[in-house]
Amino acid sequence: MSDLQNDRLIRALLRQPVDRTPVWMMRQAGRYLPEYRATREKAGSFLSLCKNTELACEVTMQPLRRFPLDAAILFSDILTIPEAMGLGLYFETGEGPKFRHTVRSAAQVDALPRLNAETDLDYVMNAVSAIRTALGGEMPLIGFTGSPWTLATYMVEGGSSKDFRHVKGMLYGQPEVMHALMAKLADAVTDYLNAQIRAGAQVVQIFDTWGGSLTGPAYREFSLAYMERIVNGLIREHDGRRVPVILFTKNGGQWLEPMAETGADALGLDWTTDIGEARERVGDRVALQGNLDPAMLFAPPERIREEVAYILSRFGRHNGHIFNLGHGITPDVNPDHAKAFIEAVTELSPAYHQ
Repeated sequence: MSDLQNDRLIRALLRQPVDRTPVWMMRQAGRYLPEYRATREKAGSFLSLCKNTELACEVTMQPLRRFPLDAAILFSDILTIPEAMGLGLYFETGEGPKFRHTVRSAAQVDALPRLNAETDLDYVMNAVSAIRTALGGEMPLIGFTGSPWTLATYMVEGGSSKDFRHVKGMLYGQPEVMHALMAKLADAVTDYLNAQIRAGAQVVQIFDTWGGSLTGPAYREFSLAYMERIVNGLIREHDGRRVPVILFTKNGGQWLEPMAETGADALGLDWTTDIGEARERVGDRVALQGNLDPAMLFAPPERIREEVAYILSRFGRHNGHIFNLGHGITPDVNPDHAKAFIEAVTELSPAYHQ
């Protein structure tokens, strides 16, 4: 890993010794930064920003100029795959993503095109390549995707949902149609992540945002099984280096043991799971990423520091901890509080690695 000036993240993901706990934030390039808001305004819309190589690269680099982070994460969206399948992604202010077309029948699942990520999502690969160049080997770049189940929730519901009535109706009432959709999405996601890895992503994360909405049996059958299929289909060595995979199911703390059996290198934890208990359950099988409550960043900096100290103490003196929030940073956070969080990790964590 000599070509990376800072390889803490990759070493920690592979449960190797590090000098301090690496730290990055989900949504670290985002609306809490005034420079991001200015760049998004310049782009005209969120999707235009994602599709503009120069501006996507710019917003990826913005938090790295402010904070002592240990990784860059590709600026993109989890819904790029269904957007490329022609479902008409758009964003309503204050309402999140929506699709003009839904997928609710066997015929509609069959009609979904098979994607070639390198051509159909070339703007993502262009961004990955440009960010790698801009990083100049300073730190690793994380690529990502939504999980098949999470993509399906948006595709079937047509947007965000409180009760998932359409997608769960399909899962329980037409399981064969749901499996057909999951299989198609798993293939697309595998291709998409492998294209990101070939373009320069050195770590990849699968965001299973809505896996925690399922029952245990449904989670294992319709979410976890397809994420395991993806993990097994990924390029795991590239440019002479292992490419670690992080699996993150929000509200999935009850399923850590089966998640640890998928072949992923690390599991992301949201803030509802105690990281010390999680480590006791999975041992050294996987690294753990997390898990400060994002709302803690609304507290005073000294309280943020206390919570960082507590989470570090709960994980203890072991290899394989990547510090992160339990979900994405929220738009109204003061950047100085994000700085206090990151600096607390960099200052307090070396004591656990001596």
